[in-house]
Amino acid sequence: MTSFPELGSPSSLPWTNAATVWRALLALAVVFVMLATTGWTAVHDRGADADPRQAALSAWQHGRSGGRPLPSPYAGPGTLARFFAALSPGERLRLADRYPLVVGNLNGAPVDLRYRANRTALTRARAVEERRTHDGGLTPAGRYEAGRRMHRFDSLLSGDRQILAFDPGGAGRVAEVFGDLDRADRVSVVVPGVDTNVLTFEKSGRPYTAPVGMADSLYAAERTARPGARTAVIAWADYTTPAGVGMDAATGKLAAEGALRLRSLVRGLPGGSSVALFCHSYGSVVCGVAARDLDARVTDIAVAGSPGMRARHVSELHTSARVWAMRDSDDWIQDVPHLEVGGLGHGADPVSAGFGARLLSAAGAEGHTGYFEPGTTSLANFAGIGAGALGGIRCATSAPDCTG
Repeated sequence: MTSFPELGSPSSLPWTNAATVWRALLALAVVFVMLATTGWTAVHDRGADADPRQAALSAWQHGRSGGRPLPSPYAGPGTLARFFAALSPGERLRLADRYPLVVGNLNGAPVDLRYRANRTALTRARAVEERRTHDGGLTPAGRYEAGRRMHRFDSLLSGDRQILAFDPGGAGRVAEVFGDLDRADRVSVVVPGVDTNVLTFEKSGRPYTAPVGMADSLYAAERTARPGARTAVIAWADYTTPAGVGMDAATGKLAAEGALRLRSLVRGLPGGSSVALFCHSYGSVVCGVAARDLDARVTDIAVAGSPGMRARHVSELHTSARVWAMRDSDDWIQDVPHLEVGGLGHGADPVSAGFGARLLSAAGAEGHTGYFEPGTTSLANFAGIGAGALGGIRCATSAPDCTG
């Protein structure tokens, strides 16, 4: 017996003896060690710094507005949306300015208010890191890291960037919107994988391997695929990802936590837009775990370079959304054993014929991190799904009828 606890009920696989199980575990261990030198790269946490968002949450829970207590920050998006709708514009602004690390992360709060709150939170976080760069109590490495974070916050504050979520605690979490989220008819959410944090959220070298570049590239491609469509794309690095190769990357614990956050994001999106998820690498594990309880507005889940979705077959995802999968022929993720034993591993290969996903061409992707490169068939396929232009999609050669 084996189980996928994130999906609910236990399921059986044909493991017939202990020797088979041990061979599978050994294969997983060997491959994950191999990938430590060829694929995933470890990124270390900042350490046990004070958590500024927890302090903000504590203050919020004791706060009031107009003589009324503030709602739980853990309330559902609908409850929070009704709370903010009942406030005057001035009351909303005062809450955003007083509790930016709370308001900026509340699914259900008005989008423009979240953008404002996160600019305030980023400005304050930048000041903290600037002070740390001159802190003689830190090691040179600590001051260097503070400088890197300060420059990242400078970048996130530049221009008219629309930061939908921001938490400077630990390695940091962040989400950014491309396009007009309030007016969008179709929203795409890019869910990245291992080693994604505030420092790796964007990259100047190889930009399309980081969430910002992925989302920006997808947004441009969607406008090309269907110029008249009102689309928006979210670079969503608002969950704690595994840091390098290890048990976190091989299990579903962080994916289960991320799935809760992803479901809340979708429920809190404004308007009645349809939603498509584009899930890369470990992000596909998050999407697989989230799938069974996603809002019905999610019409499509597309995975690329997936180690598995914590399911043996697409039917186990229990979703009405179309499930798409692609993998480049040079992607090293194909060497990961697609199985699950005692919680280790992520289940069946989504591009295998037996899984049941709609198989897309990944032509031009060039390995594990190249799926969002401009000019690739992989990106064009994602854009067709996100913009609702399925007629232009190119299926994998092994599955020529994937759009049927």
